[in-house]
Amino acid sequence: MSPVTLRDILSNKLKPRELGLIFKSYDIIGDIAIIKVPEPLRKRKEIIAEAVLQTHKRVKTVLQQTSPISNEFRLRKLEWVVGKKKTETVYREYGCVFKVDIEKCYFSPRLSYERMRIAQRVQPGEVVVNMFAGVGCYSILIAKHAKATKIYSIDLNPDAVRYMLDNVLLNKVQNQVVVIQGDAKNVIQQTLKNMVDRVLMPLPERAYEYLDYALLALKPVGGWIHYYAFEHAKKLENPMEKAEAKVREKLRKLNIDFEVPFRRIVRDVGPNWFQVVLDIRVQRLN
Repeated sequence: MSPVTLRDILSNKLKPRELGLIFKSYDIIGDIAIIKVPEPLRKRKEIIAEAVLQTHKRVKTVLQQTSPISNEFRLRKLEWVVGKKKTETVYREYGCVFKVDIEKCYFSPRLSYERMRIAQRVQPGEVVVNMFAGVGCYSILIAKHAKATKIYSIDLNPDAVRYMLDNVLLNKVQNQVVVIQGDAKNVIQQTLKNMVDRVLMPLPERAYEYLDYALLALKPVGGWIHYYAFEHAKKLENPMEKAEAKVREKLRKLNIDFEVPFRRIVRDVGPNWFQVVLDIRVQRLN
């Protein structure tokens, strides 16, 4: 027997035209669901939210996203619709536990596969820096699933840093994960130059701007950079190729010897917009 879907529950509560306007997917983080309600359905948001509660028994709170993700901390405005009034929850992923306030910190459950993909590529004894660590998901997964020596985890958002400190303790990885509040470019220049084997750049809006500092963090023998970007691509264009072309141009101007042995589309983020990742292997630095 097929599971009951949101559209099944709403089929006798909304008109067919209204059903066609409902977003096909929504985020569930711990016991909180975040829905987007199109303007014509705003008066029906409680009905839609109640249907979400019926569809997912572990969900206790439904919030409506009322603004795009924006500002330097990548936050979105949220409005309570039904259930318990709260924005803090606990999310579990690959044996790790993450406490997060989704109103104060950026968090996406849609990056779960990508986080584990990176963790599985970290080699024993590596030193890693996560330039945009958020509440610590990438860093803690690496600490739990790889034998990295140290993972320096930097974030500018004081709320994200506070939750990251909690999550490091919750997951008992305080001997591996070093939490640092600040701007990654300043932290690297002041304390992490030529110290690491692998750099994570999971902030697509700023990665290109900060690529020079990722290079600065690598040891003289080189290493890996996991570079994330948002890229627009029309029907016959390849977003990965466009992102790689920009990176290649910049690194060649810097006289860097490198290769890009792996790239993938992480997810769609809008009409003709994609999040992509490039795994960049940097050879010996001058």
